[in-house]
Amino acid sequence: MLNDPRITTPDQLRALFEAPSALVKRKVILDKHCRAIIAASPFLCLSTSSAGGRIDVSPRGDAPGFVQVVDDKTLFIPDRPGNNRLDSMTNILENPHIGLLFIVPGMDETLRVFGTAELTRDPALLGRAAVGGKTPTLGIKITVAGAHLHCGKAFKRARLWDPEARIDRKSLPTLGRMVLDQIGATDIPVEAADARIEESYRKLY
Repeated sequence: MLNDPRITTPDQLRALFEAPSALVKRKVILDKHCRAIIAASPFLCLSTSSAGGRIDVSPRGDAPGFVQVVDDKTLFIPDRPGNNRLDSMTNILENPHIGLLFIVPGMDETLRVFGTAELTRDPALLGRAAVGGKTPTLGIKITVAGAHLHCGKAFKRARLWDPEARIDRKSLPTLGRMVLDQIGATDIPVEAADARIEESYRKLY
């Protein structure tokens, strides 16, 4: 057995793997391929961190193209109604560093973007993000430091887009049931919790 199985230095980590190719080491800004993926993507994962290091990863989803490419180094993500915890927003106020993972249904490859973020109520950006006459209250403006494509090995292993790999949703409890169990609530019927969640799903904008 190893005296200490932990990996604690970059040199120890790098010694376990082959060197990355020159292609994957290069970082690019928002070129035509990045823009095409962003335009086709209806879903992304947004990673932020508080000043104290509390990490949060939040899903963001809307019609393809909901993320605006303002210019070669700037993105804008409109904020849509959610659970009002504001974890991502609060983190950005404390620590502007941000990471994004853009996903396109049916495509195993993804786009990773990193940079710094700020919250904005710019009327021009918000106006372009209006849906059904409803304008977002605010949004996230991102100054891109780098972007690169990520290979599809993880998605292929996960068989994410394979219909045969999908579970029967009924094999897991409803969201209402899980939330009530997590918070230890015994005075709220599961049916009422599920109904409240379904009602919130009808208010996407």
